[in-house]
Amino acid sequence: MNLKQIENEALHLSEEERAELAQKLLLSLDLPSEDEVAEDWLKEAQRRAEDLDAGVVQPIPAEEVRRKVQALLR
Repeated sequence: MNLKQIENEALHLSEEERAELAQKLLLSLDLPSEDEVAEDWLKEAQRRAEDLDAGVVQPIPAEEVRRKVQALLR
């Protein structure tokens, strides 16, 4: 069976079965470990801190961000 045939068959599954299949397929991918994710976030935080220190970006107060988000959600 080729990919197109599998896709056609999968699309005829119920919504619940498709969700279960999607979850199994995603879990089968080679995902980064928790340590790798933590390391990546640390690198990103360091990069952002360097940008702030160098004046490349300007900080936005949390309250301003909160107001903008709430306005978008209305």
